[in-house]
Amino acid sequence: MYPRTERTTATRMRDRMSYDETAAHAAIDEAYHCALSFVADGEPRVLPTLHVRVGDTLYLHGSTGSRPLLAARGGDGLPVCVAVTHLDGLVLARSQFNHSANYRSVIVHGTARLVTDEREKRDVLTALVEKVAAGRSTDSRPPTRRELAETAVLALPLREVSVRSRARGVGDEPDDHDLPYWAGVVPLRLTAGAPEPDAGVVVPVPAYLRPVRSPWLEPVALRGEHVVLEPLDESHAEELYAALDDPEVWRYVGSPRPATVDETAGQIRAALDANLRGVRTPWVQRCAVTGAVVGTTSYYQPDEDLRTLEIGFTQLGRPWWRTGINTEAKLLLLTRAFEELDAIRVTWQTSTLNERSQRAIERLGATREGTLRSNRRRADGSWRDSAFYSMLAAEWPNAQLRLRERLRPTAPLAS
Repeated sequence: MYPRTERTTATRMRDRMSYDETAAHAAIDEAYHCALSFVADGEPRVLPTLHVRVGDTLYLHGSTGSRPLLAARGGDGLPVCVAVTHLDGLVLARSQFNHSANYRSVIVHGTARLVTDEREKRDVLTALVEKVAAGRSTDSRPPTRRELAETAVLALPLREVSVRSRARGVGDEPDDHDLPYWAGVVPLRLTAGAPEPDAGVVVPVPAYLRPVRSPWLEPVALRGEHVVLEPLDESHAEELYAALDDPEVWRYVGSPRPATVDETAGQIRAALDANLRGVRTPWVQRCAVTGAVVGTTSYYQPDEDLRTLEIGFTQLGRPWWRTGINTEAKLLLLTRAFEELDAIRVTWQTSTLNERSQRAIERLGATREGTLRSNRRRADGSWRDSAFYSMLAAEWPNAQLRLRERLRPTAPLAS
């Protein structure tokens, strides 16, 4: 527990105050930025900045030319106050007066010193990069001596620390409970979006930037003799655009045909966003022989509770039609679904006008269950009817044998 001081003792709402070291450290570590307050030239200043905690010291990142860092050069250090705040929810009451928020806030008082030891500074900057993404410090260039000299770090001992928090529901007065207004809590949380690579980046998104997800949403690499399925990434945009730049490939696809690589990248970002929302698990297809990107495929609406998923968003460049790529891709996807994820049902949908796609699904061993009328919107805004197919886990062993037979070198192949 941190000791109470005159500066950390609450004057109101004392029930929200805490001096618990574990709670303070957790809130500091979860936040990526803080507000650094100090006095410069007789005037109050507030500077938002990045921070990292190492043991009982809070380190603050800055530039050697910034006001707080210049002020801290003196031997006495710089008196500061640092605030870290998490907004966890909006509380809507029946009365306007009782509207509130759920939050966690840490206030640290003390005197910050300028870090002058080069080893300590390097260790702190490494810790800061690791906080951004665990593993990043070994996956990026370390600072040069010039960059290190241009960077300043303040060290603030965690001694005068207080935590204020609210984590409860509506606090309406009893007389207001019968008012005909909705009341409750709207939870808030900070979530990471799909990583957006810088121009010229050709390597896939690192594993440490991919969220830990259900295996049903994780596009693990799947390898065969004809095709390799790897997680779809925006770095695939140029090759994918070239592979699918054919009007026949887009003839029955609901989304519009991209006219540029940038538009293909936009479609990839939409697929990655759908993965974050739990509705799609996307792969890119590569030719196992040449390594060329040849198409895409996905699990759609994977449902771990119902143990069912759909195979869709499959597009293959025309030069690779009637090869083993499509057949083996489906074999890999079905094997993962039934044998690794323990699915009990896999489904497909395709336009009732796309007879080629219907025959391909039927050759997989799927059963047509019927027609879904006007259930998908086409790129031109009209609605399509979809032929709906399924395969059950009990049907998979025989279907697997047929697929493997079709992949034998002497067997005829059809996409």
